[in-house]
Amino acid sequence: MKLIYDLDHEALVSLCLDNGFKRFNADQLFKWLYRKRETSFENMSDLSARLRGFLAENYSIGLLKTLRLQVSRDGTRKYLFELSDGSSIETVLMHYDYGDSICVTSQVGCNMGCTFCASGLLKKQRNLTAGEMVSQLLTVQKDIDELGIRVSHIVVMGTGEPFDNYDNVMTFLRIANHDLGMGIGARHITISTCGLVPMIRRFAEEKTQYNLAISLHAPNNELRSRLMPVNKAYPLEQLMEALRYYCQLNNRRLSFEYILLKDVNDTDECVSQLVDLTRQFDVYVNLIPYNHVDENGYVSTDYKSAMQFYNKLMSRGVRCTLRQKHGDDIDAACGQLRSKYEGGRKNDQQN
Repeated sequence: MKLIYDLDHEALVSLCLDNGFKRFNADQLFKWLYRKRETSFENMSDLSARLRGFLAENYSIGLLKTLRLQVSRDGTRKYLFELSDGSSIETVLMHYDYGDSICVTSQVGCNMGCTFCASGLLKKQRNLTAGEMVSQLLTVQKDIDELGIRVSHIVVMGTGEPFDNYDNVMTFLRIANHDLGMGIGARHITISTCGLVPMIRRFAEEKTQYNLAISLHAPNNELRSRLMPVNKAYPLEQLMEALRYYCQLNNRRLSFEYILLKDVNDTDECVSQLVDLTRQFDVYVNLIPYNHVDENGYVSTDYKSAMQFYNKLMSRGVRCTLRQKHGDDIDAACGQLRSKYEGGRKNDQQN
């Protein structure tokens, strides 16, 4: 049975009209689902009994099962959810001065193979549907409703490569952004990609107001290919060309994500190369403290060295931020909680 959250507003309008209902019924249904966050068709009191029966017969509805919830000292909330097929995924809520941001997973596992990342410890099993991404947002929002907190920002930056699941991700964002639903502003939504060049070009042509972040993490091909296998398919020259195309079509500032790894990508040479790489764009470089993953062997750049890296970039005209570390007292790295859970479950099955 299809998940009702898989349908954006336009699809709900078509559903209603194609089955003998009214266009305004789609508006009513959208408000029930996303403003009131109702999880039973029967309780949608201003819908006709016939429409409620039709929906219950043809669509499923409901929140995700929470397998684990970790709450950090800094307020970060990390959820491990179970999907209908028994797969597990992570979703994270982080608090900032500007609001509360949810980090959404787009795939079960990841095939990008970034050597520093916990998400790739478990390979991709499948794409998430739009509705499964919506369910992450709704389940978290429902959980924090009683705390008086509202999700104000979305980053599609959890497990998986969003542009490897392009259509479902874009449907999810249309639902989250719609003013009859969650109403999260387009400029409060960020999609992060490790650099799938054809999809960056496709995204450029959509001319949305969503923010685009590039997981860069290295300023030269040799190092980036070592850290991120995707660079072998789409080296920096192709990536930069695609980003120039994006900037030609969209009056939007880019973000480059750059995880600081001790003695790997935090050298003076990397500073110079990063300056050369970024000067052609209106871009912020988001420097990110590394959350340690036992299996990968990397060490985070210490705070003093990270500040030196930051100051060197700023002094040479590169606008950047040093991200506050979140959730370092819990399984903070993307995919880390899921990896531990799945590893434990596998051991239990073998014993």
